[in-house]
Amino acid sequence: MKVNYQIYDHGDEVLLAACDNDVLGRTLQNGDINLEVKESFYAGQKIELERLKKEFKKSTIANLVGEKVVNAAIEEGFGREEDLMMIEDVPHLQIVRL
Repeated sequence: MKVNYQIYDHGDEVLLAACDNDVLGRTLQNGDINLEVKESFYAGQKIELERLKKEFKKSTIANLVGEKVVNAAIEEGFGREEDLMMIEDVPHLQIVRL
């Protein structure tokens, strides 16, 4: 199973943006919250979910959208279930490692 991802290097910080295929290009809404899952931000490349798990270890910041991507982060101990936000029944997780 492949998902969309992009890596952004900012000095010492490595930002990982990843999303499931079924949410790419959508705008998710929940009350005052609007999350645009833009192709320009998330869709740099396609990557196997197992390989994405290795990218978690290199990342200091992550913006993850979708059930598969978020569940993989939680399974790997990169993110925590209690920190995820549901937007239109789609899990969204932001991570900053200090």
